[in-house]
Parts: sequence; structure tokens; C-alpha cells
Amino acid sequence: MENTTNNYKVILYYCYAEIENPDEFRDEHHLFCIKLDVRGRIIIAKEGLNGTVSGSIEACDAYMEAVKSDPRFSHVEFKEEFHPSHTFKKLNVRVKPEIVHSGLSHLNPRKRTGAYVEPEEFRKMIKEEEDLVILDVRSNYEHELGRFKNAVTLDIENFRDFPEKITELEQYKGKKIVTYCTGGIKCEKASAYLLEQGFDNVYQLHGGIIKYGLEAEGEDFEGKCYVFDNRLAVDVNKVNPTIVSKCFVCDTTSDRMVNCANPTCNVHVPICEKCGEEMEGACSQECKEHPEKRPYNGTGYYQKATNGYNPLKGFQGKLDKVK
Repeated sequence: MENTTNNYKVILYYCYAEIENPDEFRDEHHLFCIKLDVRGRIIIAKEGLNGTVSGSIEACDAYMEAVKSDPRFSHVEFKEEFHPSHTFKKLNVRVKPEIVHSGLSHLNPRKRTGAYVEPEEFRKMIKEEEDLVILDVRSNYEHELGRFKNAVTLDIENFRDFPEKITELEQYKGKKIVTYCTGGIKCEKASAYLLEQGFDNVYQLHGGIIKYGLEAEGEDFEGKCYVFDNRLAVDVNKVNPTIVSKCFVCDTTSDRMVNCANPTCNVHVPICEKCGEEMEGACSQECKEHPEKRPYNGTGYYQKATNGYNPLKGFQGKLDKVK
């Protein structure tokens, strides 16, 4: 992985593995991240862990080494990208029922899930298999910004709505289906659910869009990939890039992702630079005139207020015990 002046990394990962005491693991992991100055969002559940974090190259390397050294997570794969700075201001390590909210907690991808398709193999499949069904399992705001050429997309606001769309997918039974998402985690449950519902030729893009961009140059991915940090969107395609999204305000072609300046709206949509300035970062006139509208900083990203954030709150005196 080539790097020139970027001294930080952003790493994306997930791992389905049994964690007997998620609360205890959460405390240990939280302290370890503080010690490394690794920041981001990490979800821990009895079924595994899921995270996107940033830190210095040295910190991220140490973090990945430590996670993989745990026998439970030895099979974890990290997607790594270089960046000039932290992409998160805070560290949030939380225990939740699932590592991605799906409403499919009865499914265990370690027992049954769609077979993996590696990026280069998928690249060939796109070109050579005419009857291939490429299924995007992400939310509307994600696939509207970018998606694979000829992909089937679903009208869903959240991944937990995916099971409701199964009747729309009945037409593809018997066909070869490859699911994809940002980093692969949603596909573990989505492909498992399709198999449970009688679809028998189901695969998943291993590592998702991010890994495909890193290993297969992102060919035939149209638009940008939405990401869950302060970058909002990243380029994927190095071969035949194009823009598929339109400005939410004026409908001109634009892939400039913006978080609406009105915090009560907070929608994430493409807004071109001209409209961004004219609307002061708002997605509508109503939002522009809203009394709580945030000052537009030209980026369309607004870091949540820290409100006295202290990552060591409740952990005073314990940091020195971390290995």
C-alpha cells in the first residue's frame, strides 16, 4: 500500500466470534484504545466486534496486531487506508445486541453465510457473467451516492429493513446473486438470510467496496462510497470513474456529500459547492432558515459537540494496568 505524506491510517474491520463477557471486554478494549490514541466507533456484542477507527500508523499497526493476537479474532481482516489526520474526534466503544443492527440475531454467519468472492474474481464476474445479480444491501443515502454498475438497489432507510424486501427479490431465485456493502459486515447477515429464505446460489463480495477499491482498483464502481467518519465519502474507482449522484438542491451532477446544517434534519445528501454556499450548508430553504442551523464551514461535516467528553471517565487509575 503506497503512502507519501499521510501519517495516519483509517482501518475498517469486523469479526464474528463468540465473546462471553462483552461488558468486561468492552472496558479492557476501551482502555487499550485510549493508551494507543486510537479513536472511532467500535461495537461489541456476544457475536463479535465491528469497528472503524483512526490513529497514527504506529498506533493502528499496534492495534491490529493486538486484535489479531487474540485467538478469537485471528481471522479478522482489516481494510487500511492512509490519511493525513485522525478521522474521528472521539472514541466510542459500546456493547450492543448485534455488531450491525439487522433484526436477524438468530443467524450466525460463522455457521452459514454466502460464499466469499474475492475482489479480482468479482471484477471478472462483472465482465463475463451476463445473468449475474449484483445486490446492494446498503441504505438509500449510500447507494444513491455510489454503486456498482447494473446493481440491484433496495429502497431502505436502514439495514434492519432488509428482510422486508425479500418478496421483491423473489424474482432472482435460481440466479447467481452476489451481495455487497461498504466493508462486508452487512453481507454476512444479508446473504445468510437469503439462504435461509430459499435462495441457493448466494455469494458475497469479501471485504466489500473498500477492499474492492484497494485490491481491484474499484473498476465499474460508479460514484463514491459513503463512509461513516468525517470524510463522508471516498473515491473507489481508479479505472473508469464516473459520478451517478445529483445535487439535492439543483439536480446537477455532484458527488459532494454534505450533512445538512440543520441539526434537526441532519440528512446526508449530495450538494454541489455552489448550492452549498448559497444554502449555507442546508438542504432546503426551510432548513436554511431554521433557528438551530449550524454555521456552514464549507465542508458539510459537523463534529458533534464534545460536551466535556473525557474518554477516561469512570476509568481513572486503570490506564496504567493496560498491557
